[in-house]
Amino acid sequence: MKLSVKVEYACRVLAHMARLHTKGELAHIETMAEDEAVPANYMVQILGELREGGLVNSRRGKQGGYMLARSPDLITLFDIIELVDGALLEFGSGKQGRSGKRVAAAFAEIREMLAAKTRTITLDKLALHGSEPMYYI
Repeated sequence: MKLSVKVEYACRVLAHMARLHTKGELAHIETMAEDEAVPANYMVQILGELREGGLVNSRRGKQGGYMLARSPDLITLFDIIELVDGALLEFGSGKQGRSGKRVAAAFAEIREMLAAKTRTITLDKLALHGSEPMYYI
């Protein structure tokens, strides 16, 4: 399983918007591109997908920008991955051979475990205000 760079960029952009969400501020393409190290021209494409997928809203005009469509604690990593990349883990329908059904069942179990875990990680967790996690000794 390999997630696309688009998923990574979408997560960064959405985390940026989540930090602004509590302040009621709109996100701007130029600022997000610089702060999150995402190419601005690629960001327009990502934001379009996120808007069409219902994760962000946009406002036009001089006072315009982008905002989350719902609270950061209601948007999961699963939502983002599914929107941008589709299925978490695809496995061919090949259930042939002596072991085909067992192999397919194993991958189905792994897919469900990944889905369950990614549903527990929300944008508010990705958008912690510090840049590095805190470790206590």
